[in-house]
Amino acid sequence: MGNLMGSLKYKEPSTVEECDSTWETDSENDNHEGEEEEDRFHESTGPSGSGGCSEQLDGFPQFGNMAESSTKMKRSFHAAKDLYEYRHSYPNYKEPRQPNEYRNLRFYLNKIPLVPDGIYVEEILTKWKGDYDKLEHNHTYIQWLFPLREQGLNFYAHELTQDEIKEFLNMREAKRRFLLAYTIMLDFFGIKLLDKNGNVARAENWQERFQHLNESQHNYLRITRILKSLGELGFEAFKPPLVRLLLEEALLEETLPNIRHSALEYFVYTVRARHQRRALLRFARRHYRPPENFIWGPPKRRRLPTGGGSGIRTEVAGTSDRSGGRTLPSAQAIAGGPEEAEGKTVKASRSGAVGRARGDSEEYTETFPV
Repeated sequence: MGNLMGSLKYKEPSTVEECDSTWETDSENDNHEGEEEEDRFHESTGPSGSGGCSEQLDGFPQFGNMAESSTKMKRSFHAAKDLYEYRHSYPNYKEPRQPNEYRNLRFYLNKIPLVPDGIYVEEILTKWKGDYDKLEHNHTYIQWLFPLREQGLNFYAHELTQDEIKEFLNMREAKRRFLLAYTIMLDFFGIKLLDKNGNVARAENWQERFQHLNESQHNYLRITRILKSLGELGFEAFKPPLVRLLLEEALLEETLPNIRHSALEYFVYTVRARHQRRALLRFARRHYRPPENFIWGPPKRRRLPTGGGSGIRTEVAGTSDRSGGRTLPSAQAIAGGPEEAEGKTVKASRSGAVGRARGDSEEYTETFPV
């Protein structure tokens, strides 16, 4: 049996549909649960308007004309396959033959500097926060701060390996520094971490930073890397709150209109648990304008008619699109309990609700317990 299973070869997906299992386990109860949770936190601030989007990145279409036909829009297979491989832990990946030097772990233990700049992680963590020019224009540190099991633009940075990930997860010092690196990048984007569960909110200087983020679309690639790295290094539960906040700012507040497509095409699909992706996409679908251009599901389903007649009737599954005021998600709607996710079971935090920047919200500065 072992030889038989070992002989089975991984078959690469060839379509977007084969890459996306988000709606495979969808059910009627699941459809309405997320909607009811959001309705409890509904705030009557008036209907949300539509926001323009002028993103042009990695083959993405432009959205300057919001009345464009839905036939002009389609999912990116490149994006879908990339995130499929990530969520499935790179099924076609082969570990390098050379000895594992654990360079990413040693960097986070402050034993070696990043290459080629020769900077140690402790210097970045203590001196770079708030230095937005340095964080913006230096393009070599991001692959070291947020390593992945795939090659980035800095060819001096080493890919993560499974053995290195296991060692990293057992190192309190490395995880503490990784979390600090995350807060530095959140601050760079105009966001602050509220607590140890990953809840986030606008930072005090959010207007200035959001304007910059909206105009610097290469940072969307950085956000995708950060989200992926969170999942690799033990912070999977931190992803849904960040993605939800970005969707809210893009679709409801219209402070980040240019990030809309990246959030839906990339950020959402870094989340491994299907039920969390569904919750995020249902939220986006309710507030996306124009609604006919929403192409991220749920897919159309075919079923036989219950009554007389012949032929097959097609209907769209999921919650109906509707306009409304700004809503705040509950913890259960964003990050629920155990869920089957891409072939594995994921246990997510139950307090993954997004926090808003109010007078009583404070930035999380405690040492993260591991």
